[in-house]
Amino acid sequence: MDGKARGLALLVAGAFFMEILDATVIAPAAPHIAADLGVQPVSVNVAITAYLLTLAVFIPISGWLTERHGARRVFAVALIVFTLASVGCAAAQNLPMLVGTRALQGIGGALMVPVGRLVVIRTTAKTDLVRAIAYLTWPALAAPLIAPALGGILSTYASWRLIFLINVPLGMAALVLARRLVPDVRSETPRPLDWRGFLLIAGGTATLVAGLEAIAGREPRWPLVASLLVLAALTLTGAALYLLRSAHPLVDLRIFRVRTYRATALGGSMFRAVITAIPFLLPLFFQLGFGWTAAQAGLVVIALFAGNIGIKPATTPLMRRFGIRTVMLGSIVASATCLVGIALLSRGSPLVVTLAVLLLSGVFRSTGFTTYNTVAFADVPPARMTSANTLMSTVQELGAGLGVALGALLVRLGDAFTSGAESPFRVAFVLLAVLLLAPAVEAFRLPRTAGNVVAGRAS
Repeated sequence: MDGKARGLALLVAGAFFMEILDATVIAPAAPHIAADLGVQPVSVNVAITAYLLTLAVFIPISGWLTERHGARRVFAVALIVFTLASVGCAAAQNLPMLVGTRALQGIGGALMVPVGRLVVIRTTAKTDLVRAIAYLTWPALAAPLIAPALGGILSTYASWRLIFLINVPLGMAALVLARRLVPDVRSETPRPLDWRGFLLIAGGTATLVAGLEAIAGREPRWPLVASLLVLAALTLTGAALYLLRSAHPLVDLRIFRVRTYRATALGGSMFRAVITAIPFLLPLFFQLGFGWTAAQAGLVVIALFAGNIGIKPATTPLMRRFGIRTVMLGSIVASATCLVGIALLSRGSPLVVTLAVLLLSGVFRSTGFTTYNTVAFADVPPARMTSANTLMSTVQELGAGLGVALGALLVRLGDAFTSGAESPFRVAFVLLAVLLLAPAVEAFRLPRTAGNVVAGRAS
């Protein structure tokens, strides 16, 4: 990769940094936000879910907008929307206003990272794909590393509103660099926008989230819950059938026929959903269950992301030595074990034990994500890369968004069948570990040689 290509990858990584920062920095501040806005702490998950799910809903049109208006223009507009929405989040006076501005942030993120990643992937040879992904991933890992402490410290000693204003100088700097580094990639003959497909996907996704949020409420109205979930299932099934028949689908579901891609999109999204729920639940577990301050909880959660970034230099050698399938399966099983370990923690647990469990969880979180990201596009033909990237971004963000909603739901279920401040969180962590059975089965079914070419491993 030449200097300009590295600069482009690092710029996209910077945008990814802002996206991840805003997805993780709010969790330690949730009790303070809830107290300020007059709601329950777990209810703040709606603001996190709205952000992540808006990403999933609007990502499918990012490819079409790039083809029609060019990557440089779409990326710049996305940066502006994201930065202005961050200012709106800081000024929110109630939970609906915060949710609305978070959703606007999600729209900016949906047109920011996927477009940038698409340009990088389309201009990178398969043999350089691991290196390109490393450039995209390394700087972004710093966001979850500092976010818990930053969110906890600012909300404890200053104001939770400051956590959103961090994006303002970052967004302005990225906008200046985007004009120099992002090529004006576009299509000479852009395909028409599949409005029917977009409305079906958006409607099904929104209804699914509404159903999950209704379950997570303190007094669920079960007829409404059942109606929403049935409607979501019907809408998403109709969307899948329509997309498979359409000549110009919004997202091409036929790409699921590629085995390694399917394992990443389906099993990887379930893994992402479970793992994404952990940073949301941990600060609440420590604050509501152990009685810690937001600053204490945020500082301890750094151990999770320290393990995440610390193992990164070893992930490529591990994949080359043992193969992507073996590392992926081991990461899933070890992550489930760590979840059970987290569930066994108590306010009397030695701090070193707590830190060790979180550190190991972060290690296997990182190796798992790296294997999925590496093998995702290994067998995708270049001509289908745009469609594959759009669909992958959609299902990954959908998995992350549903993970946060799922975490809140499992805490509510634990609260209904147990007593005490810690017990609902213990139930949630154990059930999350059980859910990792699905991606483990999907990983086990992969061939042993999966992803050998991109991993640089001899067959």
